[in-house]
Amino acid sequence: MMKKKIVIVVCLLVLAIPLVIYGGWKVTEWRAMRALGGVSFEVEEYVKNITQQEYDVIVVGGDPEGVAAAVAAAREGAKTLLLEPRDGLGGLMTYGALNFIDYDFDMNDDIANEGVFKEWHELVGGQVVFDIETAKDAFLKLVQDEENIDLSLTTEVLEPIMSEDGTTILGVVAEDENGTHSYYGQRIIDATQHADLAAMANVPYFIGGADIGLENRKMAVTLMVHLDNVNWDGIAYTALTKKFGEAKFTQTAAWGFVDLHHAYTPVEEGTRLRGLNVARQSDNSIYINALHIFDVDGLDPASIEEGIERGKREIEGVVQFLREEFPGFKRAEVASYPTELYIRETRHIYAEYQLPIVDVWEQKDHWDSIGFGSYPVDIQATSVHDYGYVLTHPTQYAIPFRSLVPLEIDGLLVASKSSGYSSLAAGSARIIPTGMSTAQAAGVAAALSIREDISFRELAANRPLINELQELLKEQGALLYAYDLDFPYKGKWFYPAIKKLLTYGLVSGGHQNDLHVENTMSELEFVNLLTNGFQRISPQAYENHASGLSDIHLMAQKDKTPLSRNQASRFLLTVFGESREGDAWAKVVDQDLVDEEIVNRLVEEKNLLRSEGYVVVAHILQKIEQLYQ
Repeated sequence: MMKKKIVIVVCLLVLAIPLVIYGGWKVTEWRAMRALGGVSFEVEEYVKNITQQEYDVIVVGGDPEGVAAAVAAAREGAKTLLLEPRDGLGGLMTYGALNFIDYDFDMNDDIANEGVFKEWHELVGGQVVFDIETAKDAFLKLVQDEENIDLSLTTEVLEPIMSEDGTTILGVVAEDENGTHSYYGQRIIDATQHADLAAMANVPYFIGGADIGLENRKMAVTLMVHLDNVNWDGIAYTALTKKFGEAKFTQTAAWGFVDLHHAYTPVEEGTRLRGLNVARQSDNSIYINALHIFDVDGLDPASIEEGIERGKREIEGVVQFLREEFPGFKRAEVASYPTELYIRETRHIYAEYQLPIVDVWEQKDHWDSIGFGSYPVDIQATSVHDYGYVLTHPTQYAIPFRSLVPLEIDGLLVASKSSGYSSLAAGSARIIPTGMSTAQAAGVAAALSIREDISFRELAANRPLINELQELLKEQGALLYAYDLDFPYKGKWFYPAIKKLLTYGLVSGGHQNDLHVENTMSELEFVNLLTNGFQRISPQAYENHASGLSDIHLMAQKDKTPLSRNQASRFLLTVFGESREGDAWAKVVDQDLVDEEIVNRLVEEKNLLRSEGYVVVAHILQKIEQLYQ
């Protein structure tokens, strides 16, 4: 009897060896239980045997969006493979330690992103902050609870497997500790932060603000600050006394303190401290989102590593300052450093519908809506010389399915902050809860397209099937409904000009969506609008008119001198190399440098309101577009 048992064990071991060598037993030890805010759950030891080569859906990237996509596809019956290069899930939230949640709220003041995001959020306590280790476990629990998901951690995707004509992605080549493997999928979802797989598959994309002439724009990256020995009562006291400006706090979160912009002097070149977002962990350590690091290329590993090291050195200076100046930090010490930066922007893929900033401003619904956004369009600082700005703060806008469907390459959806948004719209749509909603839609769409034997591009044009997709999302708990909202300056005679200027990020309404159109425009504002407009529309146009644009900067008063009709005319004639002598207004009218509406409104010499100045500038930019695009 003993001999039989030995033989059976030996046989099982022999059978297991090829599986370990080929597919790899994926074994990860996880804590048995975590609790936060009264929510507790068990996470069993997780074992997955990856022996399969063909799947219905392959999701690349274990960030929150990847988890949402994989879970959604699996719940629709699709056999799903989730590939992740790290040794756990959660990406930016867990390895980048971004544990202060930016919410979307809908028109009813409810959290706009439900579905898988809501499930995860409840697992970590349902608050604005969360424990990072709890979050890792919660992401894992969502995945391990789905029988249709195979998870392969510490697995690097090396390249896509493409059709012979290079137009369709068929799978991926991936490498783990046991070697290189080829995985085939009927549908593929790229849920990486930077659309890495899409880029490898030759999906067209642009970098940074290249769509508005700002390809080299690099919003600041952030290294989260993790500190021990902080007295929370001291933080609350500082908020109440407004020592560093307006601030708010709860028992687990504090935010504001914007005067730190100026109170703290950086140690390292190319860094700056902004107002603090502070998240308190259950072990009483805190994470702070506040350190800006400039001139980091989020697609260059060497630049990222340099940014991390620069950030670590700067954190030493930050901690010393807080110990001396900020109540509650007297005994503060660095607890750890995140292994990753919070990189706000790199690639934007070109999609079937490139969500424009005007849709965000107009709070537009879409027939193929798959989720809502409402976060302020937050264009973070790009250098130590600027502080960024909020372009608009919408009540709600819809994200269309078409924005996940990349141009030129079939079989693929991109569901992350790198989806098909304009660079300005991405200032809002890039937040993680929004990404999880769109990624959940990607997972459901992948399963639906397989069942219907239809490509993603065909699905994006099929209204009945989009309706079915929306109903399936609702069944999975997603928040979706049709709506109709007004928007600022709707129907105003000057609104077409505002749309033009918004498209290039030339005007900013802030949190109140107020462009102060009844205020007088200054000479300097007018000149800056013209100059920035030329730069953003066409480098060639800017080069051709550089001399004239330079001249009007010399002509403009540098204070708040109001812009008169005749001075605006002289500026325009100078830009286009025309003589300013004589009746400048008659000349610009004759040369069609102002439109008919303005001609009728400016019948006499007067100072221009902003609304009128916007119309004059927009007319010029329209002409430049026609000439150079």
